[in-house]
Amino acid sequence: MKWITPVVALEDRTARLTILIDPRKKAVFERLCAEEDTTPSQVVRRLIRAYIEERQGRPWRPEEVELPQRRRTRRQR
Repeated sequence: MKWITPVVALEDRTARLTILIDPRKKAVFERLCAEEDTTPSQVVRRLIRAYIEERQGRPWRPEEVELPQRRRTRRQR
């Protein structure tokens, strides 16, 4: 029996981005996101994409960008 490995689009892969934000802004941001029935992560991804497109002056094309190599953790060594 062969196992089929699913193909994951670049947009579906995730990487963690940790930011520090004023707690009051965070509370308002989360409330506004909830009012739109969206998650803070979805809004941040939209903002980042818009920023990239604004700075590059063209639509975002993930296939044009090579992903950085993942560093191995001690557990993986």
